[in-house]
Amino acid sequence: MRKYILRRLFLFVPTLLGASIFIFALVRIMPGDVAVIILAGPSGDASYTEDDVIQMRERLGLNDPLPVQYLDWAWGLIRMDLGNSYVLDRPIAEEIKRQFPVSLELGFLTILVTWAIAVPIGIIAAVKQDGIIDYVLRGVAILGLAMPSFFVGLLVVLGLSNFFNWIPPLGFSHLWEDPLTSAQQLVFPAVALGFSINGTLLRMTRTQLLETLRDDYVRTARAKGLSENIVIMRHAVRNALLPVVTIAGAQMGLIFSGTIVIENIFNIPGIGRGVLGAAFNRDLPMVQAYLSYFVLVSLTANLLVDLTYAWLDPRIRFS
Repeated sequence: MRKYILRRLFLFVPTLLGASIFIFALVRIMPGDVAVIILAGPSGDASYTEDDVIQMRERLGLNDPLPVQYLDWAWGLIRMDLGNSYVLDRPIAEEIKRQFPVSLELGFLTILVTWAIAVPIGIIAAVKQDGIIDYVLRGVAILGLAMPSFFVGLLVVLGLSNFFNWIPPLGFSHLWEDPLTSAQQLVFPAVALGFSINGTLLRMTRTQLLETLRDDYVRTARAKGLSENIVIMRHAVRNALLPVVTIAGAQMGLIFSGTIVIENIFNIPGIGRGVLGAAFNRDLPMVQAYLSYFVLVSLTANLLVDLTYAWLDPRIRFS
């Protein structure tokens, strides 16, 4: 197990390095000149000269060679120094520190809602195979796969506003300040964000459980006289959830990256809302920091899933 963990950690570093190079290159090919955007002001009609643009680019270090810019940025990441925002003119770390708990709370609430709904429903659909309940649940799963999260979010907002006179709040209450209000503000965004993921997990849980229920050891357990509930929950479900854990880990990155759209629809002051504003303003350090956050979350989620998979199935770590 120790060798397996060390091997996975060893692969984590070059993957993160490659992702940082890709992020740096991607941000640099974005259209527009950040120096011009800053000089133009919030309204975009402020006057400036060509010399002002040159001086601004020099002050921001945009005239340095690209390898020098990348090394400066990468060294700052290693030292946990994300620099200052070009537009806001304050440390990026302060912005992320303020927004990170909000996105983290939304992401984990989405994961809890997704697992609490998809896995039990998938088990029910497998047990009731080819029945009316199975067909209805599979239809819901297909509907979830066909509807992207932003469309579901808009439908939720429109439905709540038209039928219940509910609109996204202008303020936000943190979990440690007012847990009940915070949960009420995030439950609808979590449902909208996890709706399509529910469909994937539901279908995967159903398919894997049906295959597991046909295995020899399940027939042996039934032949011993064990009740059907014990056979399913104690013998079949644990082995059936192995591929589901893998899919769920891959979708954890999608959940946290999906907050970009959902947070803007529901007016949630998290990282997803911040990255969109930084991209519109061509705030290069902010965009790079936000994208690095999403990459780090995705890689960490995949690492944890690999370790969990090895714990659930010892054959993985000995192969």
